[in-house]
Amino acid sequence: MIQVGIIGGGGYTAGELVRLLQYHPEVEISYVFSNSQKGKAVSAVHQDLLGECFLTFSGEYHFEVDALFLCMGHEQSVGFIEENDIPDEVAIIDLSRDYRLSKDYVYGLPELNRSDIRQRNRIANPGCFATAIQLALLPLAADRALQSDVHIHAITGSTGAGQKPTATTHFSWRNNNVSVYKAFRHQHLDEIKRSLRQLQDDFVAPLHFIPVRGNFSRGILASVYTTIDASEQEMIDLYTQYYEDHPFVTVTTDPIHLKMVVNTNKAILQVEKHEDKLLVTSVIDNLLKGASGQAVQNMNILFDLDEAAGLNLKSIGF
Repeated sequence: MIQVGIIGGGGYTAGELVRLLQYHPEVEISYVFSNSQKGKAVSAVHQDLLGECFLTFSGEYHFEVDALFLCMGHEQSVGFIEENDIPDEVAIIDLSRDYRLSKDYVYGLPELNRSDIRQRNRIANPGCFATAIQLALLPLAADRALQSDVHIHAITGSTGAGQKPTATTHFSWRNNNVSVYKAFRHQHLDEIKRSLRQLQDDFVAPLHFIPVRGNFSRGILASVYTTIDASEQEMIDLYTQYYEDHPFVTVTTDPIHLKMVVNTNKAILQVEKHEDKLLVTSVIDNLLKGASGQAVQNMNILFDLDEAAGLNLKSIGF
């Protein structure tokens, strides 16, 4: 069995990791570390686990594990790693943004870097917006077809901002409300651009990204469009072929919506042409394919397991 430790256990991503890993056929959770919650039952904080999880938050951690998931806030993973002598053989999967642009960590988007993930045990999990947007663009970059401005409008649920309430995440502000934030300057743009240049080294077209706060808890819907000189069928074939060996990505021409993916590790892409514009709509669950589910997917690849192990989850439907 793979022994895992979770650092920063009180947040949403850690709660999702516990939910996934406790039923993973090849994993045993050694501890869930949290300074703020130590001594409490994990299910007292992550209440969806009541009656299923009987772990207690630990106030201590150790490195006698096979894999370490870092679920701390942004800019805290760097400090943790610098302060601790973590053995080289312990795999680190960091869910913060701290190492996403680092050469010392492989960028953990399996649909881009699966072979590298298999060979290296320092993995930086992608951002949730970045995952949804990159999946919509990777086939175009691989075909060196990104030559025009790319326009992105994406809306995310409130869990994308983390568990700690803020002025724009608490219920009375978020409910029945929609707002734009960080227009054209979102922090995920850098990792998106780097990934696209990995496939298309001459990519210089602008990415015009408008992020939107949605009045729902979880999920991301991104609509991405650019000018493409190819038929709709050529684009459908391109996307289908690119993702044919990736178990969590489905390409369709049918209309899609968030409830098709919420509570799953799936990504669904709707591909359509409108005159000279290619429109790709991408939907994921921000806490799963956009965070913890993808982290487990990366762990599966790293340890040469079935990539979908522990991730056969059902969408919420209606």
